[in-house]
Amino acid sequence: MNERVGQDPAAADPSRTGFDDAAIGLIVLSADEATIAAANRALHDLLGWPQGTLPGRPATDLLTEGPEGLRDGLQFWRRSDGTSLDVRVRRAGLTLVVEAVDVDAAAHSEANREALAAAGLGEWRWDRATGLLTLSRRAARILGRPPGRSVSWEALKTGLSQAELTRLSALIDDAAGTEEPYQFDTATTVAGRSVILRVRGQAVPGPDGRPASMVGVIQDITTRVEARDEILSRDQRLRVATTVAKLGIFEWHMLEDQAIWENEHMYEIFGHTPEDGTIGKTEFLNDILHPEDRPAVRRAISKALREDGDLHISGRIRRKSDGVWRTIDMAGRFERDAPGRLPRRLIGVVADVTDRRVAEERQSLLIRELHHRVKNTLATVQAIVGSTARTASSIESFYEAFVGRIKSLAHTHSVLTEDTWQMASLANLLRNELKPYAEVAPDGGAEGRISLDGPAIDLPSEIAVPIGMAIHELTTNAAKYGALSNRTGRVAVEWSLEPGGPAGILRFSWRETGGPPVSPPSRQGFGSRLLQRVLITQVQAEVTTDYAPGGFALTMRAPIPPRNDSLNPLV
Repeated sequence: MNERVGQDPAAADPSRTGFDDAAIGLIVLSADEATIAAANRALHDLLGWPQGTLPGRPATDLLTEGPEGLRDGLQFWRRSDGTSLDVRVRRAGLTLVVEAVDVDAAAHSEANREALAAAGLGEWRWDRATGLLTLSRRAARILGRPPGRSVSWEALKTGLSQAELTRLSALIDDAAGTEEPYQFDTATTVAGRSVILRVRGQAVPGPDGRPASMVGVIQDITTRVEARDEILSRDQRLRVATTVAKLGIFEWHMLEDQAIWENEHMYEIFGHTPEDGTIGKTEFLNDILHPEDRPAVRRAISKALREDGDLHISGRIRRKSDGVWRTIDMAGRFERDAPGRLPRRLIGVVADVTDRRVAEERQSLLIRELHHRVKNTLATVQAIVGSTARTASSIESFYEAFVGRIKSLAHTHSVLTEDTWQMASLANLLRNELKPYAEVAPDGGAEGRISLDGPAIDLPSEIAVPIGMAIHELTTNAAKYGALSNRTGRVAVEWSLEPGGPAGILRFSWRETGGPPVSPPSRQGFGSRLLQRVLITQVQAEVTTDYAPGGFALTMRAPIPPRNDSLNPLV
């Protein structure tokens, strides 16, 4: 009652002055919460209303989402120009404290912002009270939404198929009940473009124990998934190629001396099972590799390290599963972190080339034998001419005998070189080689100088060819230097089948008599080397030779392999 005339009402009411001058927005609601009873200057400025125009207006004029916007938490309010603003509301009775919020700050702390941005992560928060998701700027950009706007789940799920929506809803419901972190990848459409999103989240419980909100991050992983799929596709193509080529793929980590075998062919080549594990360099060089090959392999490794070049090595390894020596070729390249540094690992491939090397060696042998056989053939033809001429009574008889013997010799060559030939009679091989020198009767007998005695034995191609070559060599040597080089010499061949092995043991005996005196050779010629190499190496035969003065003799015992019907070209 002692108030002086003209005094400022605000100055008379310190609490009112503090209300109006507060730095944050303040609003007081009417008892029914329908009308704005008071609003301070900061709130007018925040929402863009002229000072003093908010009191008396309906509270709904400020709310975008209806009366729910008056509750505690992040809300979506309306400015005077109709635009929306994210605000944080803290309520005490009918008084509300209202402040604008940075949507990024609503989802994460300043300390994490740079790290999340660098990882391409956008933050989000869902409030159960409003049903709205608050998105950081990056999250809004990922989802194709305007920055600074909250969005409803109904608006976001339009890019999902019904099946995917059902799956994700069930996953989120389960996670909300357990309050455990969850993650899912989903394909959706953003601004007309198909993208793949990775979403992580966790429920935040409220006072009643139910999830009051959910917080998490979102990431666009489309490029990563496409790159992964391309890598998988390349890996699949590589695996198909290495499978067809029967190549083993490996990595050797130098510091640990440990190897990683990338495919099953590595285990097959080394005869390991997955339970046996892999082998490092030390075990490979000291235990697996043939001792004679170790120095060359060590030099090749040192050279590749020193010159930073590709590694190419070849050697024999003992296969663990059966103890057999196999020949391998290995190629690889060392990987370095930087030039001049020691490499970290070797990436390479391995191939078992045993069969190829045997084939190449056999081919080389056959080529050499071809050259040698041409010479021997010419010598044989010359001998046939002389032998035929000495026994022929006329030009007609000479021609008939000579042509017949040349055809027999040609037939033998055809049998030995025909690549579809699979089985051959031992008796026929002998007849075809010896027929040019004496008529051999069909029953195995001979006219004068040739004697053949033995049961019918068919030889598989893998031993028929080398045995046929050996018979040809024996025949040629006999014609040039032995019993078939004169008119009185004889050749007796006997064979039998002894028990043993999968298909028996062939016992073969070649004995010459009546020829020129014999003496052991002063040097080992190609013919002798051929007999040893062909019969011992390729046929696994036991061979004994005797250079007795009365005539040369050879005895051979060779296992006969079982017949392989899969090699029959008619099947």
